[in-house]
Amino acid sequence: MPETMPDGLAEDPFSYEIVKSGEVRISRAGRVVTVVRGAAAAKLASRLGYGALRDQQALARATGNYRRGNERR
Repeated sequence: MPETMPDGLAEDPFSYEIVKSGEVRISRAGRVVTVVRGAAAAKLASRLGYGALRDQQALARATGNYRRGNERR
């Protein structure tokens, strides 16, 4: 069964850039929302590039912008 991207991520996905220093710059709507450095950046970079949904989930977790399943709607 193919997985679909949540509405918020489908409409306004995260983008990322891995810079020469090893930092991962995460952007959304054209603005940098966070920069991940050091060991966390290396771990995140190793998780990216395996599909759009998986990338979006990893980037959302890195920014702290994801649902934990216990929020009320």
